[in-house]
Amino acid sequence: MSSDDALIEIVDVTKAFGAGERRFLALGGVNATIRKGEFFTLLGPSGCGKTTLLRLIAGFELPSSGEIRLDGQEIGHLPPFRRPVNTVFQNYALFPHMTVAQNIAFGLEMLGKPKAEIAATVERMLTLVKMTELAGRRTDQLSGGQQQRVALARALAPQPKLLLLDEPLSALDLKLRKEMQVELKRIQHETGITFIFVTHDQEEALTMSDRIAVMSRGQILQIGTPREIYAHPTNRFVADFIGETNFLRAAVKGGRAVLGPGVELPLAAGTADGEVTLAIRPEHIRLVPEGAAGALSATVGDATYFGTDSHVHLTLADGTGIVARQQTDPEGTQGPQAGAVLGVTFPPSAVQVLED
Repeated sequence: MSSDDALIEIVDVTKAFGAGERRFLALGGVNATIRKGEFFTLLGPSGCGKTTLLRLIAGFELPSSGEIRLDGQEIGHLPPFRRPVNTVFQNYALFPHMTVAQNIAFGLEMLGKPKAEIAATVERMLTLVKMTELAGRRTDQLSGGQQQRVALARALAPQPKLLLLDEPLSALDLKLRKEMQVELKRIQHETGITFIFVTHDQEEALTMSDRIAVMSRGQILQIGTPREIYAHPTNRFVADFIGETNFLRAAVKGGRAVLGPGVELPLAAGTADGEVTLAIRPEHIRLVPEGAAGALSATVGDATYFGTDSHVHLTLADGTGIVARQQTDPEGTQGPQAGAVLGVTFPPSAVQVLED
């Protein structure tokens, strides 16, 4: 990536809270580059440091060390109001006594913008978030999804270079959350403003993001597109956190993974001999008759029906538990029964060798 493409550069950033025995390192040597105009997601479990990193970019916290650059300018020491950055919080922080239009106009008025410009911007933002008909309604009379749209419009009205979103969908019900995922991506695409989105929800991250940074214990473990993160995780934490994954131990000899008698898989060139962990997604597991060539023997435990597919839980001969995902048969044919002994295969291209 050229420096001209970079909007945010995070360079060796650490953040510690407290001192002495009470010192807690929330971020340790984080590095990332976020491009202009992209939807970038910080993904990880609670306490991994993603919200702390967002607050450092916003200016609500100062880094203990390292640099945060915006368009090449170091901003780590600047207060929030000196940064061309806006934030949408979990609780939206709207003014309940004001109308939708007044909430959107508030930031522009504080900036001293001319009345005609404010009116034109408010109208444009109302159209963007599809709230024109509710412009005169007070925000405490709106649904959660409508309030979120107002919060977005208010944050976007001053045309910041960067919009930060701190788990803004967490309070919405499942159906509305899915609808807002689509809307957020549409709004980001239409405005061209860089979004940095914080979530612990892998589906949100995969659905909306141009790139994802997976975080754990104050570190960024992997950055990539949704497809790269899902299909090619670099370590066990990422593979386990993003979707469902089967883990198998194997011995590597001469570039081949030995899984059992007569069961070997070719691996990528350069894979060193020794014990490794392999990751295989459930959708790549194939169930075949027992004794089929190149198949591992497995005993069916149970199957969980999800409508579009079923998850078949199996136990390999060595005691390892795995899951196979099977598409639902439109003819309604019943799947494998508990206690049945089957063969398990998977294509070598679906196998990922992980860093332990």
